[in-house]
Amino acid sequence: MTTNRRPVDCWLTDMDGVLVHEEHAIPGAKEFLEVLQRLGLRFLVLTNNSIFTPRDLRARLHASGIDLPEDAIWTSALATAQFLADQRSGGSAYVVGEAGLTTAIHDVGYVMSSRDPDYVVLGETRTYSFEAITRAIRLIDNGSRFIATNPDPSGPSPEGKLPATGSIAALITKATGVEPYYVGKPNPLMMRSALNKIEAHSETTVMIGDRMDTDIVSGLEAGLRSILVLSGSTRRDQVERFPFLPTRVVDSIADVVPLVEEFNPGRAG
Repeated sequence: MTTNRRPVDCWLTDMDGVLVHEEHAIPGAKEFLEVLQRLGLRFLVLTNNSIFTPRDLRARLHASGIDLPEDAIWTSALATAQFLADQRSGGSAYVVGEAGLTTAIHDVGYVMSSRDPDYVVLGETRTYSFEAITRAIRLIDNGSRFIATNPDPSGPSPEGKLPATGSIAALITKATGVEPYYVGKPNPLMMRSALNKIEAHSETTVMIGDRMDTDIVSGLEAGLRSILVLSGSTRRDQVERFPFLPTRVVDSIADVVPLVEEFNPGRAG
């Protein structure tokens, strides 16, 4: 982060692998969020997970020792709902997903319908039903537009890997020949919607993430500076394999805490 760049007054950060790992806070996460709040800096915690509402996620973070307001959490479900509202206000959607997605879409004024909906919206769920997937396929065949919250093919669990939205989307695409439009990371649209939510500017915002192929590339394409933490998915030896680089690489979020004041000396003290 060169000194001739504008001071950083807004921060976006991924959740899993950066702040928490399997329900446990990563050392430094609590302190990072506390320094942002102490200095009055705008920030959002981002996640591609569309299962949970911000209220649910706040409770899960609180159980790990991290205290965040609901409105500081931005999910792929919220970004998807905002996208739908911007595209076709007051439309209809057939939704395959859980409370995080259905609540977000309902809150923007959409009607949930399986009768000729404007969109089929696919999100993550732990209880995919063959019947729901079949209905989605038939609606897309009949002309409904196909949207998915995020392209992640799998997700973690204490027992091992789980199929995620991208895998089910691939099944539907194979059956219909129709590719979905993915709203979540690595689509920079999710970054842009997050920036708009906190009225931030790309030139004065940093994105923190643990994945080069989602967090860092979407931050780059949205015009943000980026910090890769090595506490999650991407290992240090993998960084140079990508055709793009983060602005900085650090071991964990604990290493970012002192950078908050360094990148905005006007707020320090």
